[in-house]
Amino acid sequence: MAITLKGLRAFSTVLRSGSFTRAAGLLHITQPALTVQIRQLEEGLGLRLLDRTPRGAEPTAAGRELARSLDPLLQELDVTIAGLQDLAARRRGVARLAVLPSVASGLLPAAIARLHARHPDLEVRVREAVTGQVYELVRSGQVDIGIATDLEPGPEFLLQPLFEDRIMAMLPPGHAMAALREIPLPALARERLLLLERDSSIRRLVDHAFAQAGHIVSPAQEAVHTGTLVSMARAGLGIVLLPSSAAEIGFVPQLAVRPVGAPAIRRTVSLVRRSDRSPPVAAVALVEDIRAVIRLGGATA
Repeated sequence: MAITLKGLRAFSTVLRSGSFTRAAGLLHITQPALTVQIRQLEEGLGLRLLDRTPRGAEPTAAGRELARSLDPLLQELDVTIAGLQDLAARRRGVARLAVLPSVASGLLPAAIARLHARHPDLEVRVREAVTGQVYELVRSGQVDIGIATDLEPGPEFLLQPLFEDRIMAMLPPGHAMAALREIPLPALARERLLLLERDSSIRRLVDHAFAQAGHIVSPAQEAVHTGTLVSMARAGLGIVLLPSSAAEIGFVPQLAVRPVGAPAIRRTVSLVRRSDRSPPVAAVALVEDIRAVIRLGGATA
C-alpha cells in the first residue's frame, strides 16, 4: 500500500485535534473516509500509529516518532506550495532578459511599466548586449530570454519573431535630403555617415546593404551608443542610420527622419530562448507585455 501525502496530513490532523471526528471536520471529509486514510498509512508503514481511547485518539510510540519529523516537513511543504502558488499567480518572480540596446531604449520601458502595473511584485533584470552576446547569455543560462536579430543559431535555441524594423536615416538640421520621402543608398554612400560600432547587428546589416549595392563605406564617426550618434547629427556632423524601433527616432524633432531604400534595409527581431528549457512565469508575463506594446505601435515595422 502506497504512503500518500493525503494519509500523512490525515494523521497529522488527528494528532493536532486529538479526535477522528474533529479531524474529519477540519479536513472536510467523512469520518469513515478519514479512518480509511489512516488505515492505509498504517498498512503502508507496517506499523500502528494511533490508538482510540475514551479520551479520543492517542499516538503509539511509532506514531510519536513519526510526528516528531512529520510536522516540520509538512510546514515546510506548505510554505513551498504557497510560494509556488504565488509564482503561478504571478505574485512574485524574476524575469532575466538580455536585449539589444535599441530595443532596451525603445519598446522595453513601456513593456516593463505594463508588467509592473499588472503584477507589481514581479522583477525584471535587464542586460543590454549585441546580438552575439544575447545568444551566449541565453545559452549559458545567465538570462531566461533574449531579444535579438536572427543568427541561424542551431537547434539549442528557439526563436519566435517579435517584429520587423527598418533602417532609417536621421538627417542633421537643414540637410537637403530632408526634402526626399526616401533616401537612396547611392546618395548616402557620398555622405558623412555616423554609424554604430562594427560588432552591432545594425552595423553589419548596413555594411552588407552597401556592399550589395557596390559601395564600401567608411563612416565619419563610430560609437557604441545611439544617443552619442544622434547628438553628433544634431551638431551637424553627419547622418545617423538607426533602426525604426530605436527610441531616439521620436525624441529629436529637429532631425528629419527618412527611410533608407530602395530596396529597404530591414531586420527581424526575435524572442530567443533555450529550446530545452521552459521560461519562468515572470518571463512569460514580460513577453506578453512586450507583444502588447508592439501591437500598440511600440515597435515600428
